[in-house]
Amino acid sequence: MLVGYGPRGGSGIRSRRRPPAPRPAPSAPAPSRPEPGSRPLATPPVRKLAKDRGIDLREVPPTGAGGVVTRADVEAFTAVPEPAPEPAARPAGESRGDTRVTVRGVRKATAEAMVASAFTAPHVTLWLTVDVTRSVKLLRRLKADPELAGLSVSPLLLAARAVVLALRRHPYLNARWDGAAGEIVQLGAVHLGIAVATPRGLLVPSLKDADRLTSLADLARGLTALAATAREGRATPRDLSGGTFTITNVGVFGVDGGTPILNPGEAGILGLGQVRERPWVHRGTVRPRWVTELTLSIDHRVVDGEQGGRFLADVGAVLEHPERLLTWG
Repeated sequence: MLVGYGPRGGSGIRSRRRPPAPRPAPSAPAPSRPEPGSRPLATPPVRKLAKDRGIDLREVPPTGAGGVVTRADVEAFTAVPEPAPEPAARPAGESRGDTRVTVRGVRKATAEAMVASAFTAPHVTLWLTVDVTRSVKLLRRLKADPELAGLSVSPLLLAARAVVLALRRHPYLNARWDGAAGEIVQLGAVHLGIAVATPRGLLVPSLKDADRLTSLADLARGLTALAATAREGRATPRDLSGGTFTITNVGVFGVDGGTPILNPGEAGILGLGQVRERPWVHRGTVRPRWVTELTLSIDHRVVDGEQGGRFLADVGAVLEHPERLLTWG
């Protein structure tokens, strides 16, 4: 076969052959399915595996040489892919970004106590708005008194003293309900509970025998120490139990008032709102006066509306005319 051009061999010029074109490397034959109706190619162990798993080998795509179905083919055919994990279902009413906080310790105990109180004692709440301008002026003078230096001198101090004086005049609010005996127990000592916001939650330590602290200085020392003990986490079980009447000072949060829930076992709780200037009719003329809102919740099993109203009016009278701290003391 002629593969080149030029003179023949005797001319002194050697002929050259064109090199043959490279042949492509042989590739492995692609797996193929057996013809329809034909018996699939597989070894006996693979056939047994397919039979045990209830698989028709004709449905299994072969990957072995010459279209042989391998054990791996059967296992891949029967493998059930794991479903992608579904996102945890959110409880009804919750959406993305919501956070759940585990309730434990003081907050859990407080929640349980408030539920027990709200659904055991029939609550009645009374409101009274009071002009406390004279009390505000008195507090300014007391803060300058060296005897009260370093102590908490605030509207709470005067409210606590007003409550103690009013409880002397209306002892039926310093009481508790004894359902088992069917009796109202009027208590001889006033253990004044003060609601304190702490890092652990709301605590209500009680100032024992608050009715025996006859001076404002003694009462201020007792209240200051009580609040510090609670906030620093040093309150003892005795501090946190045995209260007979409670004051919650929501005014420190800039709140005018609310409906306080009774501390379990007590017949009354007084809410003290923020003291702020308002237009007020004073001696026939509208003037800016310092005003606060008092709210009293009572256990209606122990105290009726008239008794609660008289008590609240007396607390308001002391705060409106603080000279009664002396005349009623």
